[in-house]
Amino acid sequence: MTFSDLGVDQDMVDALAAKGILEPFPIQSQTIPLGLSGQDIIGQAKTGTGKTFGFGLPLLQELGQDPEPGVKALVVVPTRELCVQVAEDLVTASSNRSTQVVAIYGGKAYEGQIEQLKAGAQVVVGTPGRLLDLASQRMLSLAHVKVMVLDEADKMLDLGFLSDIEKLFAQTPPARHTMLFSATMPGPIVALARRFMNRPIHIRATDPDEGLTQANIKHIVYRAHALDKDEVITRILQAEGRGKTVIFTRTKRAAAKLVEELNDRGFNAAAVHGDLNQEQRERAMAAFKAGKKDILIATDVAARGIDVLDVTHVINHTIPEDHDAYLHRAGRTGRAGKTGIAVTFVDWDDMHKWGLINRALEMGIPEPVETYSSSPHLYSDLDIPTDAKGRLKSAGPAREREPRSATAGHGSTRQGGQRGGGRGGPDGTAASHGVPRTGDRERTRSRAGRPVDATDSQQAAGAQRPAGAGTHDGSGPSRRRRNRTRRPSTGTTPPAA
Repeated sequence: MTFSDLGVDQDMVDALAAKGILEPFPIQSQTIPLGLSGQDIIGQAKTGTGKTFGFGLPLLQELGQDPEPGVKALVVVPTRELCVQVAEDLVTASSNRSTQVVAIYGGKAYEGQIEQLKAGAQVVVGTPGRLLDLASQRMLSLAHVKVMVLDEADKMLDLGFLSDIEKLFAQTPPARHTMLFSATMPGPIVALARRFMNRPIHIRATDPDEGLTQANIKHIVYRAHALDKDEVITRILQAEGRGKTVIFTRTKRAAAKLVEELNDRGFNAAAVHGDLNQEQRERAMAAFKAGKKDILIATDVAARGIDVLDVTHVINHTIPEDHDAYLHRAGRTGRAGKTGIAVTFVDWDDMHKWGLINRALEMGIPEPVETYSSSPHLYSDLDIPTDAKGRLKSAGPAREREPRSATAGHGSTRQGGQRGGGRGGPDGTAASHGVPRTGDRERTRSRAGRPVDATDSQQAAGAQRPAGAGTHDGSGPSRRRRNRTRRPSTGTTPPAA
């Protein structure tokens, strides 16, 4: 079956073919015909199975090849990364049309987004906060929206966007065409669909005999020590056939620390986390997609916005919070029908949490095997060369911090850019006995044309100091004595008694 067989316009079929997208995935085959007919849809499929084109192609076709200026379609997504990704996919599909797509999300200047809206963009892909912000400023009108889509609705529930979604629904016409897509379907999302959708059809594009995890992803779980995780990761990154790799950490600090550590060891890594501004995050994502960086270290903020087809490995540096987060992390690999490997580290303190995830996903791994960077099964499980070390040979030796001089902080002068300590000799010892280092510039003080060293200078200063004068270091007399002069006697010396 092809996209033409599903009823998609030829110009969009050609646009997808130019990108090598020829055959629809199961979720697309089931949702596109219903979407083209104007039917409200609840689409449920595992991450990485092509949900974006499942709603994107019907949306674009409903607007026509040459839509009038103004917002006619709204796609609401939970994260900035996913906003950029969905907008890029819609731009690809509409490349042979006059349709304009704009991405509206926080962390970017308002001016550029407002200019695109004023220029007549017909499709808006945005995050709830920025959408409501522009709507409150009357820069965005949703009064003429014909199609509204909620993508990754369960993540919006997790992030607390449910009330924002209701406000957005309230600003759109009741007769709109609504589609809701998500990998999981919790109760509050189903209730939201019943409230704002018109007799929706629920489509599950999954094999009844398939488990909750994707069959094309190999899941490996290790019980690893926190101090050895970096060493284990560096071995995995040298596995045979490893392509682009995504490493998830629990905190922003851990992501920043790990990217620095891997780069120091000779690997080509970038990071995406909340401490980076939007421009830095987009630059890191662009470098990863273009292949300039083959390792991306991210917090869960990017778990649903990384749609890169050639990700071969996902590594959970720290265990996800729940089974849904695990599915979305692991879903960054094995996309579009390809195979992938997901490796998860479980700390000793997180065994209970892993037990809940294992039971929820029916993975059959209740006791992860204890694993270290020297464990033989690590190399055999992941096809790692037995001579792999913790550093790439091209990285050179590990950097070592220069020790501070023993005299640092005791009044010594700074030489050669080092704080504290006197001039260092070739072996690192202080050269304070008139033996200067080769190439160092010597400064001498002179008095009356005669150069003196520091010792002579101090002795000379002490010799010239007036008697009774105090010194700044506390030596010498503590106070001046007042000498009183006696008035001269006018009489004779009295006789002795």
